[in-house]
Amino acid sequence: MGAPRLGRQGLVHVALLTLTLLAPLVAHLLGEAYYVNLATRIVLVAMAGVGLNLALGHGGMISFGHAAYFGMGGYVAGISAYHAFDGSLLLGLPGSDDMLVIWAVALLACGLLALAIGAVSLRTSGVYFIMITLAFAQMVYYFANSWPSYGGQDGLPIYLRNGLPLIDSQDPLSFFLVCFALLLAAMAITARLMGSRFGAALTMARLNETRLATAGISPYPIRLTAFVISAMITGLAGALYADLNGFVSPAMLSWHFSGELMVIVILGGVGRLFGPLAGAIVYVLMETLLGGLTEYWLFFLGLVLLGVVLFARQGVIGWLAGGTPHG
Repeated sequence: MGAPRLGRQGLVHVALLTLTLLAPLVAHLLGEAYYVNLATRIVLVAMAGVGLNLALGHGGMISFGHAAYFGMGGYVAGISAYHAFDGSLLLGLPGSDDMLVIWAVALLACGLLALAIGAVSLRTSGVYFIMITLAFAQMVYYFANSWPSYGGQDGLPIYLRNGLPLIDSQDPLSFFLVCFALLLAAMAITARLMGSRFGAALTMARLNETRLATAGISPYPIRLTAFVISAMITGLAGALYADLNGFVSPAMLSWHFSGELMVIVILGGVGRLFGPLAGAIVYVLMETLLGGLTEYWLFFLGLVLLGVVLFARQGVIGWLAGGTPHG
């Protein structure tokens, strides 16, 4: 038997991945490190969007507070590097500039924060859920903003990018490839979850929680688990983003970034596995190209978003690939 045909949707997905991978490789060969770093930013914003999409697109949880986890991941990277740099202790433990350690701590910290926030937030629904996730995120933002030990509103620099065993993390292309591999891993985890019985239960919790409850499955723990996994993916993206910029600040925790993530997911296609990547490409390229021409580039982004909402409600991926979301 021959190999299965990809179909239109599969071809669009392959084209997206190929474009995302080849563009920085060409930029590297041309000696354009700026464009390699730009591609890395697209990948990390897309990874954060993959996290939000699990909660929003697949679970129906309209979280306006995912910047809290993105920023938490960033501060884990920044604070750990800070203590590793000056040799001081944090809670009796030394800092670390090993990315593997930082990623583990970031995943744990974001998971625990999401568990606490989700345990309260998921007892509400609708606009109340939106507002309570926003309120918790703003609490974290103001805490970081008034924390003078780690820069307060001025932020915290990372003087030297954290390291990774056997890989030169200082090299822009190597760092991009690490981030790209982790984006693929996040998407693979999401696909595996949504293709399992857990994913079926999460989908039913979004569509009809009463029917799920009558089947003997409580929607609350299903949603809470998805919410925590979603936050952990977004937090890992935040830790990498801080290393990319060599800086972490309360801006990573701001509600503005939560809004940007939601725009990215909507642009790409809510509930689409590759939606966050497509949305991140559109958003970051518009910000870079139009932002260099006018400070009012958000006006044009608004027009594009309006067009997507009115004429392509399944986002860029739905428009290009067709098919159905959540599949």
